[in-house]
Amino acid sequence: MITIESIQVGKVVTEGDPDTRDVLSRQWTSAFRKSRVDAVVSANELGIVGDQVADTKNHGGPDKAILCYASVHYRAWAKEHPELELTPGGFGENLTLAGATESDVCIGDRFQSGDCVLEISQPRQPCWKIARRWQTKSMTKEVAQTGRTGWYVRVVSDGQLAPGATMALQLRPNPEWTVARANDVLYGREVDRMSVHALMNLPQLSREWQDALA
Repeated sequence: MITIESIQVGKVVTEGDPDTRDVLSRQWTSAFRKSRVDAVVSANELGIVGDQVADTKNHGGPDKAILCYASVHYRAWAKEHPELELTPGGFGENLTLAGATESDVCIGDRFQSGDCVLEISQPRQPCWKIARRWQTKSMTKEVAQTGRTGWYVRVVSDGQLAPGATMALQLRPNPEWTVARANDVLYGREVDRMSVHALMNLPQLSREWQDALA
């Protein structure tokens, strides 16, 4: 059983220096910074109501409606980066989850919490914004290398989500394709062409990943 430890939403803000050449200080516009919501929220096809998206080309949309992250990863990050105040929402996730990591959930898994049904569509591909947010150049690379990426879900059935609520597995069509294994394929840790082909043809995999693997 998976538990929703916390829920976060973000607003689009612009910050930084528009004139600097320093990549960690440059101006950026993003909703990466998330604030905890200690209340029931509504979720629909485009994600959690009230959560904003700045870069609609690369983020958001039905296949990437909600970003999930394993709460246990924060312990590892705290040991590796004690200088950073990493707390739930720190990796831009909407749902911080207890009881599962990338090795425990699979592409196409459907989880239900109340009336809300969520389906895993792809691993999260870490981008430069993680490094920018935490002022640590290596951070995006570290997320990819450790496999502590998180994963996206699409909203199959609208409903409400609440902090502390559980998410029960309803369907697992691809038990051999954990999010961790999908990451291994994308980042070249599993290079068998048949595996790439099999992953690419999963009907539940997001179109973005299908195109990237083609």
